[in-house]
Amino acid sequence: MCGIALVVSGCRLDLSSLHVDARAPSPHPVHEHLEFSIDDLEAALRRRGPDSLGGVKVFISSISSNPGEEQQFECFVERVDCGVAFQNQNDQHEMENGRILHSHDSCSSLISGAQFYFLGATLQLRGLNPIVQPLMDASRNVLVYNGEIFGGIHVEYHQNDAEALMQALGNCCASNVSLDTNTCLGECKRESTIVDVLSNIQGPWAIIYFAVSAKTLWFGRDAFGRRSLLVHWPTVVDSRFLLSSVSPASSMFHDSGHDNDNGTCEVSFWEELPCGIYSISFDAQSTDGCLVGEVKRHEWTNESLKELVEWKRTCIVPKPGDISSSYHEDLLSQHESNSACLHNLQSVPEGIRAPVSTPAEILLDALRKSLIRRTSLYTIFQGTTSASRKAELGPVAILFSGGLDSMTLAALLDECLDACYEIDLLNVSFDGCSAPDRISAKAGVQELTRIAPLRRWKLVEIDADLSNLTSETKHVMSLINPANTYMDLNIGIALWLASGGDGWIYESIDKDDKFHRRVKYKSQAKILLVGSGADEQCAGYGRHRTKYRQGGWHLLNEEMKLDIQRIWKRNLGRDDRCIADNGKEARFPFLDEDVIHTLLAFPLWEVTDLEKPAGTGDKKILREVAKLLGLHEAGALPKRAIQFGSRIARESNRKNFGSNRAANQASAGSVKFNKHSVLQ
Repeated sequence: MCGIALVVSGCRLDLSSLHVDARAPSPHPVHEHLEFSIDDLEAALRRRGPDSLGGVKVFISSISSNPGEEQQFECFVERVDCGVAFQNQNDQHEMENGRILHSHDSCSSLISGAQFYFLGATLQLRGLNPIVQPLMDASRNVLVYNGEIFGGIHVEYHQNDAEALMQALGNCCASNVSLDTNTCLGECKRESTIVDVLSNIQGPWAIIYFAVSAKTLWFGRDAFGRRSLLVHWPTVVDSRFLLSSVSPASSMFHDSGHDNDNGTCEVSFWEELPCGIYSISFDAQSTDGCLVGEVKRHEWTNESLKELVEWKRTCIVPKPGDISSSYHEDLLSQHESNSACLHNLQSVPEGIRAPVSTPAEILLDALRKSLIRRTSLYTIFQGTTSASRKAELGPVAILFSGGLDSMTLAALLDECLDACYEIDLLNVSFDGCSAPDRISAKAGVQELTRIAPLRRWKLVEIDADLSNLTSETKHVMSLINPANTYMDLNIGIALWLASGGDGWIYESIDKDDKFHRRVKYKSQAKILLVGSGADEQCAGYGRHRTKYRQGGWHLLNEEMKLDIQRIWKRNLGRDDRCIADNGKEARFPFLDEDVIHTLLAFPLWEVTDLEKPAGTGDKKILREVAKLLGLHEAGALPKRAIQFGSRIARESNRKNFGSNRAANQASAGSVKFNKHSVLQ
């Protein structure tokens, strides 16, 4: 997990191809009081990437000023010392009061033109040697990368994936490409383009890359938006172009005085960058001497990925005779061919492999491989931790409610993770032991202990009181930005507290393990498994049942398609920012490309059966997977969202609306919050 950012000034962007009029004023003008500095941005990124922080400045200036001459430009690149390494996260003074120290000021003092300031803060989880972002190759190309490569680009066991990506980008065509054909418009004649390389990555990513020779900036995020990337398009008030993993706390606008229907006029400086690959080619100058960059959005070139994005399911409405043994054989063959990308990953241990035939068994196999991709690459952790401490510090934890999704992930993680590790199960409650998620979590640990008695499961009980979280709430408001509803805030607070892992565990005080005491505990795991994507793909939400009743299988399929295609905006960007703020990396096994492909290959009636009651027919296939894992109790649990299971929604409704009933009447989940009333 990393924090990446870019600040571009001194140029003008042509946004016509995006159909974005970023310079148009609001119908109700907002008085923008933008108060964040580079220091604010660095501090926000450092929380995501506590291992290192670096900066690079790129300058583009005109070197031909005579009338009639062909316009030519020159690039200058320099590193910026941001206090590169600060492994001691307890040094709050350094975190909050750092300043940029220029390695030399020759460029910035002598050059007028466009300036690009790249920032990268790193939480390093792969590779033998430490890295500092931004990366810069021999050609002076610059890369800041936030993601994991689980396939599509070969990564050596000793390599960091950002280094592998830098090599791959350096070996492909760096020129801009045709929007129609995605082919190179330059003379390099290389087979692969940057669009090809990024389209082939399997795993979550967000990227900012500058190809110096082509004077082209590339940026974007993966097709499902599993990593956050915010954008500020230039406006009349602030002409800069900015990209960042997260919003600094002070970049939320103050009220303008123009109330909307909800009594607030909170307008964000940032917006979520829609998923995709973008480029800006800086090769022209306007008549007033300002450098102009043309913004383009490129189509994915990987056909398999395009099928997932377009949510192409062949069988939607069941007919007599659709399900047969030959169908399952064809499905198995297709599934095995889709798993070829595992050539450079750890093999599934023979002891946990089983012949697959039913849809649930096929999905179980895909999920196992997804977990292996996300839990087998800990060279740094294993290399720097003594054998005596391996049993004390688990590399992977789970955001845990004891529900179907998190229980399935826990059982699979037990199969994939070395037996010497403990597994932290992080559970947050705003109502102590009475919250539904706390009750189901304790029951879940008992069931996990039955199926995996040799594993030491640590239920980390994270207790919170919303009335005592004023400063924390303010901080989370900046993290969820540009999301701004009470529901977003409630989910954000719950995720932020849970991922922090600071709570209580019960430890044995006798040899027979009969007596326990509750002690403070903070999880040290840097990888957090999250169940996002299961409900969207397996019809786990109440609205899915509503759509099914209204329009049958076709309307249900359309709603599920909509959920996947908007998950980047509604869920994943917000969740990534809240979890990563604790220096942790969220990984989403249910959103693995092969898992999505596997689920789409099934007829819809194999995935869900909404004729049956809640807790039975919804997420039918995942309930069957849970039973294959021995989780019979978890396989029958109904869906319960974190804001309700932790009871933060109830406490928030009482605080902000007076009661749950008043909140329901006001549709509180979709109401935009007023930051002043929330913080009172």
